[in-house]
Amino acid sequence: MPRSPANDAPYHAHVYYAPADRAEALALRARFEKLAASGAEPRILFVGAPHEGPAGPHPRSQYEIHLLGAALAGVRAMIMASGLRALIHPLTEDDLADHTTLAHWIGEPLALDLATLDPPGLNQGLGRFGKTDV
Repeated sequence: MPRSPANDAPYHAHVYYAPADRAEALALRARFEKLAASGAEPRILFVGAPHEGPAGPHPRSQYEIHLLGAALAGVRAMIMASGLRALIHPLTEDDLADHTTLAHWIGEPLALDLATLDPPGLNQGLGRFGKTDV
C-alpha cells in the first residue's frame, strides 16, 4: 500500500485501456470530469483527453487525472471498482522514481518506456500539473 500523501501533494493517475474496455474507461473518465466540474471533488484538478496508443512512457491507450493527495483514496477506489488498470504516482523532481519506486499500480503493471522520462531535477509534469496532459 502506498504511503500516506500530504493533502496538497500533486499526483497523476494514468488509466489504461484496450479496445475491449475503452467504453468502460471513457465512462469512468466522464465520472471524473463530472466530479471535477461540479465541484463535488475540488481536489481533482484536471482530467486529460484520451490518448490512443503509446504516448511517452505509457505503452497503451490512457488518460491522465491530476489530483491532490487528499483525493487519492477516492480516485483509487473509483479506479479499482472499475476493474481497469492504472498507474498512480506522485509528482516530484524525480520523474523516474515517480513512475517506478514511488508508483502504485492498480491491476497488472505494464512495462513503461523509461527512456522517455525526464532526468532527475527536471520533471516537466510539475509545470503542467492541473493544466494540460501534453
